[in-house]
Amino acid sequence: MAIASRITTRALSTFAAAAAKLPEAAVAAAGAEAVTLPSSAQQQQQVLEFEDTGRLFTGEPSTALVRTLAALQLMSAGPLVDVGLAALRSPAVAASPLVQAAARATAYKHFCAGETADEAAARVQRLWRGGMGGILDYGIEDAEDGAACDRNVAGFLAAVDVAAALPPGSASVCIKITALCPIALLEKASDLLRWQHKHPSLHLPWKQHSFPILSDSSPLYLTPSEPVALTADEERELQLAHERLLAVGARCAEHDIPLLVDAEYATVQPAIDYFTFVGALACNGDGRPIVSGTVQAYLRDARDRLEAMVRAAEAERVHLGVKVVRGAYLTREARLAESLGVPSPIHGSIQDTHDCYNGCAAFLLERVRCGTASLMLATHNVESGQLAAARAQELGIGKGDRNLQFAQLMGMADGLSLGLRNAGFQVSKYLPYGPVEHIIPYLIRRAEENRGLLSASTFDRQLLRKELVRRFKNAVMGRE
Repeated sequence: MAIASRITTRALSTFAAAAAKLPEAAVAAAGAEAVTLPSSAQQQQQVLEFEDTGRLFTGEPSTALVRTLAALQLMSAGPLVDVGLAALRSPAVAASPLVQAAARATAYKHFCAGETADEAAARVQRLWRGGMGGILDYGIEDAEDGAACDRNVAGFLAAVDVAAALPPGSASVCIKITALCPIALLEKASDLLRWQHKHPSLHLPWKQHSFPILSDSSPLYLTPSEPVALTADEERELQLAHERLLAVGARCAEHDIPLLVDAEYATVQPAIDYFTFVGALACNGDGRPIVSGTVQAYLRDARDRLEAMVRAAEAERVHLGVKVVRGAYLTREARLAESLGVPSPIHGSIQDTHDCYNGCAAFLLERVRCGTASLMLATHNVESGQLAAARAQELGIGKGDRNLQFAQLMGMADGLSLGLRNAGFQVSKYLPYGPVEHIIPYLIRRAEENRGLLSASTFDRQLLRKELVRRFKNAVMGRE
């Protein structure tokens, strides 16, 4: 049986229908060109090749493949992972040197690039020699006060300096706004932004731009009553957060290093999007997509907000940078909605999430073709990768075009990364680094994705087993 299934008719229809939802301004910019459903011959086309695992894993030593398969197999063992997750979620247990040593030898080693920026840079160098790039992610989250934010911005600036010393085009940098602005302040600013969306007459003296942050389909129920205005001290702290972000953005612009702003959970996401536009307006001049925000396709309002972003950016002639992901806070969002007695902000089925992701990708590929946006498709889903690659090829987007990138996390979807690389597309691996104790929230999210029979690593494990069997036959039995 073939490893990669054919692209489904429903998925193709989603891609084709995406153009029909282009905002009027975007259609005008595109010359109102219609997008037709691919012919049956085109439907059978597979831009990415996975069947020939010998070609797919060319240059990858067998020892590395064995280690990867062992790690993925271990992390797919549900009961074992559940025990590990329970340990990591307990602050007292997670602080234990024994638990940290176990985490370092297992999940941390597989999903993270090291404890320092230099260790992560060495990983970028290895990736670059193999035809891929790296995204440096200093794994700090959820600062509680300004002093922590100041320490974090120093770490992000160091990451930019490390990226600047690497081969041109080999590295980008990822940041979290929750590391640059105290969590409590982000929550309060998000409340005020939600209330302003409900009541547009509300004046926010600290707000620096009018780019759309929310849509009518956004989870506005998180702010049921009018929040208290920011105090003078809070406005000063917010300004300091702006300055931290702009300092990182300016350093990235100086060295032409892309800066990716991660999305997070609903209670703080409006403020994160607000800050992202602050950075984009300051740094994305001369057609350079220095600052990119993130859209999480598992959210019901993702497409509405994306269209609003595109309309605003094209009206202001700002080059829009967008990273599209499926999302990593499903459990947290579901629990919050349940506690409030309201519907979840997440799509009701995984297929709806897939359709939203593919629709957002198709929509943005049109903008890449027109030269008004840059797109990073961060996905572990093979069908999404196939669809986007085929559509990019159909639109004539050059495979060397820096405005189209694919990305996968370190330790996950290596088969898809290599397939995209072999097809000529630009691919990067997301490389978290930092002390184990700081990376624990990230490791929990990755462990949850990979546990059980339906884990995110199933496809990779299938590819790895096939290639290792092939190599064993060649070495021991002298036949394919």
